[in-house]
Amino acid sequence: MNLLVELVLLLPLLFIFYLESFVKLFIPKKGKSVTGEIVLITGAGHGIGRLTAYEFAKLKSKLVLWDINKVKTEIGDISILVNNTGIVYTSDLFSTQDPQIEKTFAVNTLAHFWITKAFLPSMMKNNHGHIVTVASAAGLIGVPFLLAYCSSKFAAVGFHRALTEELNAFKKNGIKTTCLCPNFINTGFIKNPTSNLEPTLEPEKVVEKLMNGILTEKRMVLVPSSLNFLLILEKFLPQRFREILKRGANIKFDAVIGYKVKEQ
Repeated sequence: MNLLVELVLLLPLLFIFYLESFVKLFIPKKGKSVTGEIVLITGAGHGIGRLTAYEFAKLKSKLVLWDINKVKTEIGDISILVNNTGIVYTSDLFSTQDPQIEKTFAVNTLAHFWITKAFLPSMMKNNHGHIVTVASAAGLIGVPFLLAYCSSKFAAVGFHRALTEELNAFKKNGIKTTCLCPNFINTGFIKNPTSNLEPTLEPEKVVEKLMNGILTEKRMVLVPSSLNFLLILEKFLPQRFREILKRGANIKFDAVIGYKVKEQ
């Protein structure tokens, strides 16, 4: 009963926050300065990581680029960390080898823990920093034949959300977090993706949205923005109707299918 009373008392605040969010739609938020900030970007050798590095360079940030062929062992305190590295195997569960599943989680999920754990202490000491998690729309909505990838990206989104709450619990409001969840991107990461929803995204457009999200300290960046609407529909529409919509989306890409239904 006490909880119900507290919820009722909070309704005026809810109205104020809704009004505040509505007003902000018409007042663009000014981007913060990242000049001189030391930015560590993982997976910076190609695709989203490489383009993001270019954008930070334009803003006169100091860059540390990590990739499979680029490693630096002695650097200063990192103030912006972009966990971008990723790997994908397009196959059904039976065709995905155990080492591939382990590598998917090691790169797409566990790497976030190890790298963040290495550089977060200095951010917390200074109460200043920004941690970016590059996830995927596949970390919000399951996709057939991307089982390991979807699972690892769901975990990455969970990492971002839980880390955000943990920083709030420590009252480290100077450390910001942003999570990027894009649809299929034209980087060759997934071969020949098609759907009836949205055209394949160009990486430059995704990076533009990501940089805006970082500079305006947005917690979730969904690309395209219509993903927000689809997520709302998924929560409130009946399951059978959702299944019809997913079939209509007709998401396809090149994949290895090892399971075959035998004719009786």
